[in-house]
Amino acid sequence: MEQKWLVFVALPSLVIFLTISFTIFSIRVKSPQGAPSSDNPILLNQTSQFSILIGILTRPDNYDRRHFLRLIYGIQSSSIANIDVKFIFCNLTKPEQRIFVALEIMRYDDIVILNCIENMNNGKTYTYFSSLPRILTNHYDYVMKADDDVYIRLDPLALSLQPLPRLDLYYGFVIPCASMNPFVDYMSGMGFLLSWDLIEWIAESDIPANNTFGPEDKQVGKWLKMGNKAKNRFTIKPAMYDYPGTNGRCSHELIPETMAVHRLKRWDQWLHVLNFFNVTKELKQSSLYIF
Repeated sequence: MEQKWLVFVALPSLVIFLTISFTIFSIRVKSPQGAPSSDNPILLNQTSQFSILIGILTRPDNYDRRHFLRLIYGIQSSSIANIDVKFIFCNLTKPEQRIFVALEIMRYDDIVILNCIENMNNGKTYTYFSSLPRILTNHYDYVMKADDDVYIRLDPLALSLQPLPRLDLYYGFVIPCASMNPFVDYMSGMGFLLSWDLIEWIAESDIPANNTFGPEDKQVGKWLKMGNKAKNRFTIKPAMYDYPGTNGRCSHELIPETMAVHRLKRWDQWLHVLNFFNVTKELKQSSLYIF
């Protein structure tokens, strides 16, 4: 799926030209061997049953984290879903950002710059969701908000969504941590997903627009409750969780069925997770390197 993106921020003319004129492919989940290439959207649509946009909310200065996550998501594949991963942040504020981010856009085309002041709980998630219907030429079946310290396994994510409704869906890790009832409160901000109709509602309704300040994940749950929305809810526990030992009952040991692990703040934590899931198992032997 090729999307035309508009960038809502006043930048120097070079960056404006780059961000408005390009066609974004983002981090496209690679096709498995023998599957149609994403370069041919007609063939791709014949095999993709649904589409997902994963927006990773991060900050402009987190260059190293973005480059690392490009590796993490660029090597994954799904045969049943068309998945785009994009990095979401607010207005650029430093001269070096305007150069370095422009270079990233030129090379990767996976960045969305929103018209907001960088924040965590003062409306950034609202701006992200509410902007999408205006800046996308086509919609996705699902839109996900994710943190940049979470590892998402894309194929398990797609498989878990395959049988679920495409409308009025709210999906994630339900809070409180001990609960398995997706209707009890709200989905954790580590990574939650909404169907496209709810994204359109967020963009149009006064309820979200008038309730943007406060913990962003809790606010989303509040919007949906006030609007009598999200009658279809699904919690992915225990497949989504915080890294072992980092957050009480929200944490547990790594399990093979994992869909997402959150609170990966240190490299040793990432190493543990990537080793557990043997992410380099497809590395081909070559005379160019020795492992």
